[in-house]
Amino acid sequence: MGLSPAQPAISAIGLRKSFGDRTVLDGLDLHVPAGTIFSLLGPNGSGKTTTARILSTLTCADAGRVRIAGHDLAVGPGAARAVIGAAGLFSRVDVLRTGEENLTLTAALHRLNPGEGRRRVAELLDRFDLAEAAGSPVATYSGGMRRRLDLAMILVGDPRVIFLDEPTSGMDARGRRAMWRIIRGLVAENVTVFHTTRCAEEAEELADRIAVLDHGRLVAEGTVEELKRLAPDGHVLLRFTGAEEFEWATRAFAEAPRDDDAFTLRIPSDCSVGSLRVLFNRIDHELLAVDELSVHTPGLDDVLLTLTNHPTNRKTPTL
Repeated sequence: MGLSPAQPAISAIGLRKSFGDRTVLDGLDLHVPAGTIFSLLGPNGSGKTTTARILSTLTCADAGRVRIAGHDLAVGPGAARAVIGAAGLFSRVDVLRTGEENLTLTAALHRLNPGEGRRRVAELLDRFDLAEAAGSPVATYSGGMRRRLDLAMILVGDPRVIFLDEPTSGMDARGRRAMWRIIRGLVAENVTVFHTTRCAEEAEELADRIAVLDHGRLVAEGTVEELKRLAPDGHVLLRFTGAEEFEWATRAFAEAPRDDDAFTLRIPSDCSVGSLRVLFNRIDHELLAVDELSVHTPGLDDVLLTLTNHPTNRKTPTL
């Protein structure tokens, strides 16, 4: 049974964690709606794995409060663990056993009866494209196959909140896309996925909402499109058919960089719907005959570089 849409699957307030004199998390607040994919994006050492380990009950925070599916970790961590699955944080794969044996043992640990366990194991082997290798020792599996088996094993218990720490690290492009399809499929079943990554492309591909973490603090949070507006160099390129139309436009947009050879104007913009509406109204008002218009937004990589390259900027834009 899934969570109510009104109840956050994950809620964390004021999380703090230090190792010796090194502060890893410095007052972290997170709220993840049920049935969504939430990506925690940041460079190495930003505190992503520590956050995931705390939220999945594998590590205790020094301060702060966490609720998972309505369960307060300080009061009932056992109840929270009953609805949690975690892959990559603490792999339960036994490389000396076969893939099928790993899944069968997991089914027994979850107290599935033998018939139900066999059905569940067969379903997961097929779903994760592991059926052909089911009888082979996991030691013979590729890295991508082991990661798929690890995720399959946590699904045996039908968790409602899943934590994935760098789930595609080291995979080739084909393996990453296969894992992305699997992760998206989980959300279709009303599972909530909390996903950490240093790969902006992966966060953009998967997440409904992204939080950018740097030096243990959130520096931004929003959808992909909202975050892209935080990086510089967004613009709208206007192209005109000839010199006469172009000269008329340069008078209307005297402040815009121009390319006289290509008959183009580069209009700085955050590329939001509101700013585009203002631009279109201005074009209509000036009676400009635009031959071609293209919108150029920064990529999420640009956003990550911009936000994490300025350690003194500690304000958190929440969009």
